[in-house]
Amino acid sequence: MTLGTLYGVGVGPGAPDLITLRALEVLRSADVLALPRSSDYGASVAWKIVKPSLGEVAGQTRLFLTFPMSHEAERLRPAWEAALDRIGPHLEQGRSVAFATEGDPSLYSTFFYVRREALLRWPELRIEVVPGVSSVMTVPAVAGIPLADGEQRIAILPAGYEDDLESVLHRFDTTVLMKIGPAMPRVIDTLERMGLLEHAVYVSKASMAEQRVVHDLRAVREQRGDCFAMVVVRKTERSGRLERERGLDRECERESERETEA
Repeated sequence: MTLGTLYGVGVGPGAPDLITLRALEVLRSADVLALPRSSDYGASVAWKIVKPSLGEVAGQTRLFLTFPMSHEAERLRPAWEAALDRIGPHLEQGRSVAFATEGDPSLYSTFFYVRREALLRWPELRIEVVPGVSSVMTVPAVAGIPLADGEQRIAILPAGYEDDLESVLHRFDTTVLMKIGPAMPRVIDTLERMGLLEHAVYVSKASMAEQRVVHDLRAVREQRGDCFAMVVVRKTERSGRLERERGLDRECERESERETEA
């Protein structure tokens, strides 16, 4: 039996024109599109992103696969199994399957759980990953802030998973908190206690039509952030360090030139 290829395709953060050319090429050539959604009755955000650019592809099959919004393995594992039960027959018939995922497949994506389970079923399965524009890159762009400069260090984590947020904020110059959800009040309390509230920005649905950027987090304290909501906290103590070092290097060069002339 010759298996088809399973592709994990990043379709970007939301704006249809942020899909890469490679992603579009793979999506157009695939025999099957696997499109994740959060409920049996909900829309697929990935399909909403790709539809304007992809349109209808003759002979292509679309599979809408449900993955509940949960961190609990006992709820997620049946969803992974059900997804493979639907994808599997196509792969076993030698058909290519493109699993479209928001952002990049390598960053907090359902695809890599599906990939792991697929390789348990079909160890010889050929899998390719097509990277996409990540929300981690998009949020600073729409907020008008750099993610890091000089020698600044970055931490990226899901807000709801972190029990030691204060320690992370101490240790890193920029902290990106993804998938804010119900963690917003706790995040704001921590930022206020550490005197970092003015260093934070809240962005929801970056690059989408519903995009929202808030620089005063007190305005969203009581809101439940959606899974596309992020907070970026950026301290500036180490900002420009390399520029200062370059200035010292230039001064040393000038001093050396003066000594040579003397």
